[in-house]
Amino acid sequence: MMNRKFQYITILLLLFVFANAVQLTSCSGGNAEEVANADSAATEKLVSIDTTKIPGGKYGAAVRYGRELMLHTAYYIGPEGINGHYTGNKMNCTNCHRDAGTRPYAFNLVKSFRDYPQYRAREGRILSLAERINNCVMRPNLGRPLPLDGKEMISIMAYLKFLSDSSNVAQVKKGVKNLEVELPDVAASSDRGEVLYAQNCERCHAKNGEGKMRFDNVTYEYPPVWGLLAYRPGSSMHRVVKLAQWLKGNMPYDKTEVGKPFLTDAQALDIAAYVNDDKKHKRPLPSSTKEIDYPNYEEKAIDYDKGPFKDPFTEQQHKYGPYKPIIDFWEGKGITPTI
Repeated sequence: MMNRKFQYITILLLLFVFANAVQLTSCSGGNAEEVANADSAATEKLVSIDTTKIPGGKYGAAVRYGRELMLHTAYYIGPEGINGHYTGNKMNCTNCHRDAGTRPYAFNLVKSFRDYPQYRAREGRILSLAERINNCVMRPNLGRPLPLDGKEMISIMAYLKFLSDSSNVAQVKKGVKNLEVELPDVAASSDRGEVLYAQNCERCHAKNGEGKMRFDNVTYEYPPVWGLLAYRPGSSMHRVVKLAQWLKGNMPYDKTEVGKPFLTDAQALDIAAYVNDDKKHKRPLPSSTKEIDYPNYEEKAIDYDKGPFKDPFTEQQHKYGPYKPIIDFWEGKGITPTI
């Protein structure tokens, strides 16, 4: 009788231990999954492209030429280009879209083929990818539009399609956009930026912002940042916040690692303010007086400095800040401002 009672108690104890073990396993499994998800988010890989996987054949040849156009724009289609004269200065696409548009936090282009057609507030309408490419040709590069059915346009679009099709870019987001900058409660300062420019930028881009021409005079070793051969007003780089985001992620080029800025947010904003100070520096004029940016005034980027505006802030404040009051104004109207 005692043996049976002992066996019964033993079975109950075993069942109790087993139930607790199952519960602990379930709990630990859930925690492990949460930890794994957190680790995955924390260690999300930077966007990257393996250009050795460009295919063969005629499509691959177009992709390769498109990449060459990004890297060596002036050589192929610059003022003295061997395949046509489309850009009006000797800058290259890769000066802004670094590493032919593949570098993280540098106007990365890996998703551009997927993102277009896209509504653009600057034009107030939906743009095709080809139109957006020609925007870059005409504004930063002071050029004339590429023919839509020409070899150069087709090749650039083929290259962008290859970037979009690459396996690493399907879900990845890290590095696709430029680094954000925290907007201070004070305006960016061109005067402070002038000091910072001398300390960090002048050695490459020169005291007068003219850059450094390569030995063969085909293109720049370091591009101009102002002057009559630099990007013109209306270019993305001419906006102080937009340029500051790019500077934070990329400059000085030999002191900044990917995702590890050298400049503080405030320093990047001040340098951008100095570089884009049109009272101190000359820039090329728009090619047409009929050109209108942001026809819907409530859609203007907060750092776009040409009125009219549908808010109470001056052109000076729109250009240099402080930006938070502008943001608060539009958010108070239920509109998300463009930054």
